[in-house]
Amino acid sequence: MERLKSNRGEHVNPAYDSTLDEPPVYEETNFSNGEHRTVRPSVVSAFGHDTLDRVPNIDFYRNAGSMSGHRAVRPSLQELHDVFQKNGAISVPDTVEDDGDGSDGTPSDDLESAVPTDDKGAVKFGWIRGVLVRCMLNIWGVMLFIRLSWVFGQAGWGLGIVVIALSCVVTTITGLSMSAICTNGVVRGGGAYYLISRSLGPEFGGSIGLIFAFANAVAVAMYVVGFAETVVDLLKDNDAIMVDEINDIRIVGCITVVLLLALSVAGMEWEAKAQILLLVVLLVAIVNVFVGTVIPATTDKKSKGFFNYDSKIFLENFTPSFTENENFFSVFSIFFPAATGILAGANISGDLRDPQAAIPKGTLLAILITGITYLGVGICVSATVVREATGNITDIVTAGASCNGSAVAACELGWNFSSCTVKKCEFGSLNNNQVMTMVSGFGPLIIAGTFSATLSSALASLVSAPKVFQALCKDNIYKILHYFAKGYGKNNEPIRGYVLTFIISVAFILIGNLNTIAPIISNFFLASYALVNFSCFHASYAKSPGWRPAYKYYNMWLSLLGALLCCVVMFVINWWAALITYGIEILLYIYVKVKKPDVNWGSSTQAVTFVSAVNNALSLSGVEDHVKNFRPQILALSGSARARPALLDLAHSLSKNYGLCLTCEVFVGPRSEALEKMNAGMEKNQLWLRKTKRKAFYAAVACDSFREGTKSLLQASGLGRMKPNTLMVGFQRNWRTASTEAVQSYVGILHDAFDFEYGTVMLRMDQGLDVSHIVEAEEEMLKAAKEQQALDNEMMSNGGKARGLFRKSRKSSQQVLTTRVSVCGPPPPQVAKMNERMLEASAQFHKKQPKGTIDVWWLFDDGGLTLLLPYILTTRKKWKDSKLRIFIAGQPGRCELDKQEMKSLLHKFRITCTDINVIDDIHVQPRADSLEKLEEMIKPFCLHEGSKDTAQAEAMRKEQPWRITDEELSTFEEKTNLQVRLNEVLQENSKSANLIIVSMPIARKESVSDFLYMAWLDILTKDLPPTLLIRGNHKSVLTFYS
Repeated sequence: MERLKSNRGEHVNPAYDSTLDEPPVYEETNFSNGEHRTVRPSVVSAFGHDTLDRVPNIDFYRNAGSMSGHRAVRPSLQELHDVFQKNGAISVPDTVEDDGDGSDGTPSDDLESAVPTDDKGAVKFGWIRGVLVRCMLNIWGVMLFIRLSWVFGQAGWGLGIVVIALSCVVTTITGLSMSAICTNGVVRGGGAYYLISRSLGPEFGGSIGLIFAFANAVAVAMYVVGFAETVVDLLKDNDAIMVDEINDIRIVGCITVVLLLALSVAGMEWEAKAQILLLVVLLVAIVNVFVGTVIPATTDKKSKGFFNYDSKIFLENFTPSFTENENFFSVFSIFFPAATGILAGANISGDLRDPQAAIPKGTLLAILITGITYLGVGICVSATVVREATGNITDIVTAGASCNGSAVAACELGWNFSSCTVKKCEFGSLNNNQVMTMVSGFGPLIIAGTFSATLSSALASLVSAPKVFQALCKDNIYKILHYFAKGYGKNNEPIRGYVLTFIISVAFILIGNLNTIAPIISNFFLASYALVNFSCFHASYAKSPGWRPAYKYYNMWLSLLGALLCCVVMFVINWWAALITYGIEILLYIYVKVKKPDVNWGSSTQAVTFVSAVNNALSLSGVEDHVKNFRPQILALSGSARARPALLDLAHSLSKNYGLCLTCEVFVGPRSEALEKMNAGMEKNQLWLRKTKRKAFYAAVACDSFREGTKSLLQASGLGRMKPNTLMVGFQRNWRTASTEAVQSYVGILHDAFDFEYGTVMLRMDQGLDVSHIVEAEEEMLKAAKEQQALDNEMMSNGGKARGLFRKSRKSSQQVLTTRVSVCGPPPPQVAKMNERMLEASAQFHKKQPKGTIDVWWLFDDGGLTLLLPYILTTRKKWKDSKLRIFIAGQPGRCELDKQEMKSLLHKFRITCTDINVIDDIHVQPRADSLEKLEEMIKPFCLHEGSKDTAQAEAMRKEQPWRITDEELSTFEEKTNLQVRLNEVLQENSKSANLIIVSMPIARKESVSDFLYMAWLDILTKDLPPTLLIRGNHKSVLTFYS
């Protein structure tokens, strides 16, 4: 039952652990074995007893170095599960300290895991000042005061409403998608870039982030030029031109950008105050328009087409009246950029108090308010202003004149504008861009509104570009741009980004002509909208359990529609600009894809890839295997990924992109030690495979014996139809000196492979395959060198005095130095030469093979694997200069017939070879010296029971059942001699081959002893170039049927 405790009247939750408010505390503990390490103390929990278990708490789920609070470290499973020592302490590996990685093992090198900054004094905005105000100011542009009347004049208020509604549909869908994404977890700085990159991954995020930041930088120039043009028009009206119109625009523009930059660099608080001031001016200007429509029109205004509200004018303006070269889509393309700007709030997501709540609320409300404003102003203008007017106060209707033509409404109101059908008039909603100034109650307020609209949009873009760019640079996707990641002050202001944005803006202002680049910039913004929508669709489609947005009012298909609409609008606005946008985005995508940035954000791309893989695997499981689709799926017993490079490289050449390749390791020993080694090596080995571009998977098991571990791998590896079908091992060179158990285990693995119907491949190289001792020595040397360098740096930085970490570990550092001398010291010349030869041989299959042959000794029909594998090798680039030579056994007197039969079979299999050789003397008795080598080889393992009496011989068999008996040698004499003879024939015919492939002999279980079988394999492949022994599972892997 819940307890209440009197504490100043507060309710105390007994399950609350106050220690979790602080970083995890560790106690120093001395173990009975002399170890000294830190472990977490147990606590009295809500459960009433001492326990290491913790109650659920948010701090356990933070990334390392979270900016929003300390990351606590929950007890590890080992701490809770391992047995207690006699002194009551827990014996666990030294992994309890937080190592800086995420609790789930994911990389933490992103914005969330940046070094925590001191937020005290930092300016953080709510949803009104941070999002609503910015979005409204960015959406209310000069379009409202200069071009909106023209849009409604061309399209009529019927289609004008459609134009605005369609624009709002696109932006609203984008707003809904963005709301869903930004409520699916903590949002950091970076706006659209952050949302897209965390949803679709660094490839999409990196490409759109760069062009989005650039678009905002150039948009600063566009808005400033719009402001400068208005100023220059005023100067022109007052005969105050400084140089000429173009240069005056450049001068005013550059001065304006400098002032805006100063305001931005001064801090977000000043910039926000300026935005509020500009919003007030803009709101007054908008209200001024509505007030002006009810003020009685003067004669001058009537001559220019303004008549207050009139139903005749309203009805006349309903239908479209497109002029030359204009249509619905061209009008829409001119208006739509005015509806953009919905990302203004999201772009400063890092400066919001609660971006998850602020962005959806502020953005969607801004779209609603601005949409209603555009509709209200457009409809008011359509109800009060005719399309064309002369501006001549004498153009009044004479008495008795009939009203017809295009200016019926004006005619009925007493004005004759019929001359506009003959010559172009300067007034009316179609011709006069200053209609709003005329309609408004006080004209100068409209000019002030124009200034406010342009400056507010320029200021928003000037702030957005560096913020987005800084987030992109922090993620280090483009390493060359990392310089711009640095922030300054309590708000982490991107000063370097501001300077770069300023330079880009000034450059485009000086160019002067922005009409060409304007469509590209609009398309850049639309491309980012399309990807925001697609991100929402993709995340929903992936159905990842991690996709749990708090904002529920979205639909994946609606988001997909929004993405498609954005793409369509891009082409409507300007088809060549759309193609340029797609081209740039694709190039940047390919660049990031090739560079493969070392980040993992759990993107929906990964989720969809996983879902597709599962679905494909499931669909395969319902399909029967077919011989035409057979491909070697290799399980290579290579140990660690780096231990046997030659074996791995050959396995990789056989499977590569077209089959499964597992490089497997068995950890033998006490379970706790084996598991620790296995877990430590899993990620490391897979990472090495990825970095060296070996397309293989690393798998490992921990077992009490090597054979049992291999048996587990043979039975359980793979998924559905994607299961290994071929075992690949290296030849055990030291079988004569190894323990009996080791040899029995090795041969037992081959028997297991045959029992499980695996094809079996064994590789032998004279220099050996295992280079793990060299790899270990190299790793020790690098580790010792790094530790020594770190020690030297610490000593240098402290004036020769070690302190801190290195004071505690001075003793271990001395041990490192000693180890470095012993491990890294030069080995004896003989050993060094042997290691050099071994390393050279181990890389043999990683490089291009010289011109030569692959000799295939297809002695026994095993289903065709012995022939298929060398054929696959010849299709690889590294082996293209190696030609196949086929050797078969033949009977004396019919060699030519055997050759023709094999030639016909190969022709049906569509396998080409340079030569077919029939060996008709394999049955000949081997030479005496060769037999002597075999006898010398097996002598230590023979029982020699023939010289003993029956009872003694029987006792010897029971005592040493693994030895080779005289009876066994006699029974398998012919087969033994065959292996010796084959080696002689191989020496005669294939000594210069790049690779020899021979049918592997099979030893019948419980008939052929393990040591005799090893002797067969050894004598067969002795003193030869790299040799592969292959035995298929005697099921066809080749067919000549289509």
